[in-house]
Amino acid sequence: MMLTREQAAFYEETGYLRVPGVFSPAEVRALSAELDAVIAVWATTNEGWTGPWRRAYMDGDLERRSKLTHINDFHLHSGAWLRAAAHADLVDLVGGLLGSHEVELHHSTLHAKPPETGMPFPMHQDSPFYRHEGAAYVDAVVHVDDATRENGCLRFLTGSHRRGHLEHITREPDGTPCSPHLPTDRYRLIDTLECPAQAGDVVLFSIYTVHGSDINRTGAVRRLVRLGYRDPRCIQTGGFGLDRPGWMVRGVRPPAGGGAAAA
Repeated sequence: MMLTREQAAFYEETGYLRVPGVFSPAEVRALSAELDAVIAVWATTNEGWTGPWRRAYMDGDLERRSKLTHINDFHLHSGAWLRAAAHADLVDLVGGLLGSHEVELHHSTLHAKPPETGMPFPMHQDSPFYRHEGAAYVDAVVHVDDATRENGCLRFLTGSHRRGHLEHITREPDGTPCSPHLPTDRYRLIDTLECPAQAGDVVLFSIYTVHGSDINRTGAVRRLVRLGYRDPRCIQTGGFGLDRPGWMVRGVRPPAGGGAAAA
């Protein structure tokens, strides 16, 4: 599964790309089973992201009930997901977008939206969570369940990756730290394009692409896992995973690699 010129051009124009059927139905079943097993033991369910955006997205009762199930570095808890992170088709697609033969897995994160009140995500970039120099970083979202408008599929502000890193709100009005997000009056879900996907599909996007998602209003959980990949020469300057080496999933780490290589 090699990246086509049409796919590369779409990604360059919009900042994201959905690739259908990267994982087969049999692979999805295995990933789903281990996902549930890890969730049962290791995951946390709580209010999820904090910040004044919650009051703009949800009324008082819904805001109090809205939850998120999550865990970082999911691949450290599951053999199936470690293999998925190095899946040849996925890694070749990522390498094509990075323009690099060398591909390093930086992190993995589970986001599961519980039924009926699964947390929406405010408009944001991923760059505030793990700052890097340059744009040689691609997030790949592996869908274990179908993602629809009703259960909160990803939504993108197309072309926003060209702006580079944007300053995010990181504090409540009283000064309390909160999860990074963009101003709700200037960055709205209504202005985005939704990206529904089926189980086995992968959605890839730039670390600088502005995105978000709506609440899960269905009676079933919506699960996905985000895998973050970079060219190992792309230097990290802050945030999650700083100064630790990632997993090389394609190629050999160059001797003059990024900050993680020196750890």
